[in-house]
Amino acid sequence: MKSSFVRLTVAWATVAVMYAGDLVRLVGVHPAITALLFGWLLGVILWAAFGVVHEAEEVAERLGEPFGTLVLTLSIVIIEVALIAAVMLSAQHVPTLGRDTMFAVLMIVLNGVVGLCLLVGGLRFHQQSYNLQGASAYLAVIIPLSVIALVLPNFTISSSVGALSLPQALSFSAFTIALYGSFLWLQTGRHRGFFLPASGNAQDAVARPLPREERAPGTTRMRIALLVINILPIVLLSKHLAKLLDHGIAVLGAPPALGGILIALIVFTPEGISALKAVAANQLTRAINLCLGAATSTLGLTVPVVLFIGLATGQPVILGVSPANMVLLTVTLILNTLTFSGTRTTMLEGAVHLSLFFVFLVLIFSP
Repeated sequence: MKSSFVRLTVAWATVAVMYAGDLVRLVGVHPAITALLFGWLLGVILWAAFGVVHEAEEVAERLGEPFGTLVLTLSIVIIEVALIAAVMLSAQHVPTLGRDTMFAVLMIVLNGVVGLCLLVGGLRFHQQSYNLQGASAYLAVIIPLSVIALVLPNFTISSSVGALSLPQALSFSAFTIALYGSFLWLQTGRHRGFFLPASGNAQDAVARPLPREERAPGTTRMRIALLVINILPIVLLSKHLAKLLDHGIAVLGAPPALGGILIALIVFTPEGISALKAVAANQLTRAINLCLGAATSTLGLTVPVVLFIGLATGQPVILGVSPANMVLLTVTLILNTLTFSGTRTTMLEGAVHLSLFFVFLVLIFSP
């Protein structure tokens, strides 16, 4: 509790200083000052993100699975959407930011985090089992949503390459929300057992919350309130980070895609650590729920938000990825389908996923 109090105090104090002093006006005065501000904000936001993950896990202990994992992934995606919205609404418009962030999330999660989890799990346990039905359900949603959002815009003819026309944007947003809503309904209702650890015991069909005596202090309502209090400073500071990010990329002449990658890393580093902890405890199903759930939530929520901001502000929104990234996305989706086609995984699959992740990193700086 003491560390959580210190984290919240630092986060909210930073919010107060940034808004009261308007320190962003110092951007560009001196490179050292700009770098110091960026490092400060980045560190506070990342620290607060770890707080979000901690409180989401406390809520998860009280709700059981799959509600706990769902709370965690939705909390993280809310932060992602807030950061994307802040950058899109900043003075320097970046029409490819939403695309770059979503693609980076898919590569980081489906190749980087999944690969590292399978490699660590394989080294420690040789083979690990998981619930195949849950992984298949995630991929059944991820594949069409990713292709429709990131590939199809390159081949439509009613708008510029990579973009969507107004009817397409409205229709695809409605379709994405409907599909993601249907998935959530099935995940938390009729097919809840798909996302629980595979077991031959019929009593394990419903995951139970942690017993009261084993939980951390506090009620569920208090933990949810703390979760919201941890999320709010990240949302409030995202606007200032966006300005610093725009300035840094422009000054350094870095690839525009770097902004989306930094957002993805800020948001999903804490969740990736949670997935690795689950693998170390031989809870591969939970790790898969975190990874594939993050990819599903990102596509299900980010696409409609990005398109809505573009329509509301009149900004162009480019969703279609480059030909090289289309190839990489296709290979990633095929590889994940093969990896999660059986009931056990080994370190070999992890090594292959990590190889694709390193290809993604190379293509950022040498497209």
